Amino acid sequence: SNLNINDVLGNYSLTLIDALDTLAVMGNSSEFQKAVKLVIDTVSFDKDSTVQVFEATIRVLGSLLSAHIIITDTKQPFGDMTIKDYDNELLHLAHDLAVRLLPAFENTKTGIPYPRVNLKKGVPPDSHNETCTAGAGSLLVEFGMLSRLLGDSTFEWVARRAVKALWSLRSNNTGLLGNVVNIQTGHWVGKQSGLGAGSDSFYEYLLKSYILFGEKEDLEMFSAAYQNIQNHLRRGREACNEGEGDPPLYVNVNMYTGQLMNTWIDSLQAFFPGLQVLIGDVEDAICLHAFYYAIWKRYGALPERYNWQLQAPDVPFYPLRPELVESTYLLYQATKNPFYLHVGMDILQSLEKYTKAKCGYATLHHVVEKTKEDRMESFFLSETCKYLYLLFDEENPVHKSGNKFLFTTEGHIVSVDGRFRSSLWEDILPAEEEGAHKAKPAELKAANFSSNCNRVPDERRYLLPLKSNYMRQIDRMVGLI
Repeated sequence: SNLNINDVLGNYSLTLIDALDTLAVMGNSSEFQKAVKLVIDTVSFDKDSTVQVFEATIRVLGSLLSAHIIITDTKQPFGDMTIKDYDNELLHLAHDLAVRLLPAFENTKTGIPYPRVNLKKGVPPDSHNETCTAGAGSLLVEFGMLSRLLGDSTFEWVARRAVKALWSLRSNNTGLLGNVVNIQTGHWVGKQSGLGAGSDSFYEYLLKSYILFGEKEDLEMFSAAYQNIQNHLRRGREACNEGEGDPPLYVNVNMYTGQLMNTWIDSLQAFFPGLQVLIGDVEDAICLHAFYYAIWKRYGALPERYNWQLQAPDVPFYPLRPELVESTYLLYQATKNPFYLHVGMDILQSLEKYTKAKCGYATLHHVVEKTKEDRMESFFLSETCKYLYLLFDEENPVHKSGNKFLFTTEGHIVSVDGRFRSSLWEDILPAEEEGAHKAKPAELKAANFSSNCNRVPDERRYLLPLKSNYMRQIDRMVGLI
């Protein structure tokens, strides 16, 4: 219940594991090889330790799989990242961890997993029956990759069953999902529908699962979800860069009625412009990103929750989160507008000025007072640093090798290739009904789409992405001017 202290550490070398592919992306083969050997020699999941299923999946399982794929890639795009006498140890570790997480999916009447599991004993006897939508519905990328690498459908099947169960509980009226659900009854305990904490990566993984695995039902769900988000969560003028009215903003609403529930947004929602870039809704992404960047400019960090009506933080800490950097990086890749390099430099200088500590970088306890906490989350190395590095490294193999890469929700890099596209268990994951799977990528064009990737004109590359009068409007809205 304490937003500020999340029990994700797990006592299993979290930061070391989470940072593996960052070392590879930075081309540091000696440190990557040293770190991989350290993991192989010292990490065990046979521990009496209770962990969050979601965090263990995205931070640990995802990183082990990403590093395994990098080591075994015949092309070696990042330089020589091979490990002498490597015998798939990271894949075996990932398999061992996933098997220890499986009890979370047992004894739930809906198929939606328990939020926590003890790595040695299974689900704790005093375990809650409530979990958040993002935590239960964002396991498909990692579990699906593991299944396809091992040729064992179990992991993908349980993750996909959880996604379908959540999807089936959406509101008949709005098509929206809540943020907290009872895993036994399917009853929504948290009726807030938004894009931030509790919901964010559920939407992200519907699209990324489709990109990675090519399962059309994932695209169908994402396309419908995005349409409902645009219809019920989006406020402000229709187009980002023209017309009258408030800047576009995505708010928190009641899942059944679409009525506004509160006047805050959280820092996790800053991932959404990056997701919009992936589907080609670049104009809308530009506007939402500008809003978060204005908040960053005001405080030199993003408060965990910001009240747009009061123009003040509701929850004032900043744990070095990557979401704004991630969206900045993806918008730069889509537009090549130097403005986003300027944003990245601004973020980098703020981090150096306010968060640097003797040994690493510290969570800001209060974005106004700039007080620090003795804590550096593992995602600072796996995401924040990686996206900043890639933003400025035009020649990085991620951009130049000719390979296609996908980033997981924890920033772990995965090559998009044929082996993830062919599943060996079509009979186990049958189509829902005859005639399903008609979605085509073109159907992603939803309400308020004012552009598509290939339509951002070249002459706009050296203008501000957002017209200056709209920029000023956003600056006024967050109290900058």
